[in-house]
Amino acid sequence: MHQYHIEGSFPVKGTIRASGNKNAALPCIAAALLTADTVILHNIPEIEDTAVMLKVLEALGADIEHTSAHTWKLTAANIRTSTIPADLSKKIRASILFAGPLLARTGKAVMFPPGGDVIGRRRLDTHFLALKELGANLDLSNKFEFTAHKLVGVDMFLDETSVTATENAVMAAVLAEGETIITNAASEPHVQNLCEMLNSMGAQISGTGSNILRIQGVKELHGCEYTIGPDYMEIGSFIGLAAATRGSITIEGVNPPDLRPMRIAFNKLGIRWTLDNNSLTVPFDQELKVNTDIGGMIPKIDDSPWPGFPPDLTSIMTVVATQVDGTVLIFEKMFESRMFFVDKLIGMGARITLCDPHRAVVSGPCMLHGDTLVSPDVRAGMAMVIAALIARGESCISNVYQIERGYEHLVERLQGLGAHIEKVESK
Repeated sequence: MHQYHIEGSFPVKGTIRASGNKNAALPCIAAALLTADTVILHNIPEIEDTAVMLKVLEALGADIEHTSAHTWKLTAANIRTSTIPADLSKKIRASILFAGPLLARTGKAVMFPPGGDVIGRRRLDTHFLALKELGANLDLSNKFEFTAHKLVGVDMFLDETSVTATENAVMAAVLAEGETIITNAASEPHVQNLCEMLNSMGAQISGTGSNILRIQGVKELHGCEYTIGPDYMEIGSFIGLAAATRGSITIEGVNPPDLRPMRIAFNKLGIRWTLDNNSLTVPFDQELKVNTDIGGMIPKIDDSPWPGFPPDLTSIMTVVATQVDGTVLIFEKMFESRMFFVDKLIGMGARITLCDPHRAVVSGPCMLHGDTLVSPDVRAGMAMVIAALIARGESCISNVYQIERGYEHLVERLQGLGAHIEKVESK
């Protein structure tokens, strides 16, 4: 086990390159099961979650080869088993993404309840209902067992705009018989990446980027070479880090359309950036003052499915708001435990009122001081890293495995920006 030791109050400065989108890489890795041909994926982030997904793929019988930095060659010519090992299922929530491809390819998928962040109730019902509509039989008595003699296209309406359920349904439908229409589908950039990859493999998916996907099933898919897009969650985290520490960074390799929802939210905190093609620069001279709503009302930063503000960035915005002059309401609508980490920020000196499990009122600016912290999940863990880099004095963060599930080589990259952070063995 490791910890981060951080000395705060040092502005970050320099240039960093955006990693590949974690949430796109995970389903794209699973999608390699849909063909016996070779799939080459570029820009795969080197993080714990992708490592686990690759281990699952290998355990199922695929040949995996790390051909160069961030590039993997995946060949699932021979699937030895349709059962995901229990230890790997429990390590990562994204293990559920193998259900659709295994069903489509082998007619069977067996797994154990997936793990992942503890941020509240995370329903799997939408996955089950979508696969059932396509013709799967479900046995959920001990483990999750899906079987199907064949999958048949259907006109379905998802009961929630779930990203991973949409991805599972799409991956099952591409090899189903006939046409599938998915209404109330998620449309995030990572869903778009998956659909683009599948189309490059010979799938027939239209409506990508919208909430209605039409999939005409095909008999088989072929191999492809595909590049994962940039991780806009990571980009948003680094924007917040630069502004909150009153530093300046340039982030290379961004996709500007992905940033439009978060630009509105950051502007509410007086934070701006400039774009030069695919490079984004956060300047030193940020105003860091809340822009009130018309009539001087307290503004709200709230999340919603794409193209709304990303739920994964509400933790980051909560920390950033502690350094901004004024008051803002952070409204996290989706997960009832995600905001509980603010108790640690309050212990560091933040002026935050947790109204209920979903809403927090943040008033700033306030001086934070170093503390001993435990990372509860990927995004709250990164928020704690930012808080520690803002704070006066030293902080120690444990359970950093959770952070490194989503942020590639974080310590080394932050050190390259001048942050005073070290990764050490826990005592």
